[in-house]
Amino acid sequence: MTTENKPTYGGQAVLEGVMIRGQRHMAVAVRRPNGAIAIQSRPLSTLFTGTLRQFPLVRGVIVLVETLALGMRALTYSANVSMEDPEADPDDEVEQDELGAGSVALMLTISLLFAIGLFFLLPLFASRPLEGMFGSDLFSNIMEGVIRMIIFLIYIWLIGKMGEINRVFMYHGAEHMTVHAQEHGVPLEIDYIRKYSPAHPRCGTAFLLTVMVVAIVVFAFIPRDPLWWLITSRIIFIPLIAAGAYEIIRLSSRYSNFRLVSLITSPNLMLQKLTTRWPDDDQIEVAVAAMKQALESDQAEELDASQLPTTEETQT
Repeated sequence: MTTENKPTYGGQAVLEGVMIRGQRHMAVAVRRPNGAIAIQSRPLSTLFTGTLRQFPLVRGVIVLVETLALGMRALTYSANVSMEDPEADPDDEVEQDELGAGSVALMLTISLLFAIGLFFLLPLFASRPLEGMFGSDLFSNIMEGVIRMIIFLIYIWLIGKMGEINRVFMYHGAEHMTVHAQEHGVPLEIDYIRKYSPAHPRCGTAFLLTVMVVAIVVFAFIPRDPLWWLITSRIIFIPLIAAGAYEIIRLSSRYSNFRLVSLITSPNLMLQKLTTRWPDDDQIEVAVAAMKQALESDQAEELDASQLPTTEETQT
């Protein structure tokens, strides 16, 4: 099977682990304090796998919600694992607090409010005193976008200085390298995976940078007055901007072999130098465990579906 028609797998790094999103299942693998690897697999909601995901723009919004929701669940699981007793039996089940729909919704709301405030409203108000310098709504909006980009880069740089986050970035690199190996059909073994880059064109960091660029274009032509509309526009257009950014990432991944596309997307890969690190072998082992579990769960469901009787067989 070629890379082009392989099912797409992706993921996220979590505390001492990796989450892989498969076709129908997600899998999380986390290094336990006792050195063993804890693995959890669960089916994906039909919202994330249904027909709505086939529609351009709509799928971008769905992917954004999915990324946040699955990330919250994976982070909760990894946090539970990290709080285990180091002397615990490796065969013991991981004690975990299940997140209900209400808890996930609350955490998503808080995360979104923080992101909107930091990356959309703060740049807006920071650019207001500069409006008189430009005498043009267009240039004022562009300056707002530049401020937004600076805040975004500083934020990523600062969190990368935190010790625990630095290890998360190493797992981020391990996740990317393992996804590369899966996409190229090589054995999921450390020696093979080591040959790949910790950067990946479909990375969430690339998505966020693309969101920043698309936002500059979308907001550039919005009048600076009245203030209430200026603020409202920065909120209501976020789903459209995210949807457009997703389609751009999707297209750039499909045509990544073209020189022009590679040139345009090179800033995305360069930015990942801030959000990924070269992992050690133990971290790659965890990423491989998550990938294998996601693949096995998807394959098991496909096998079960193939063994179901057809309508004609059921009627006989």
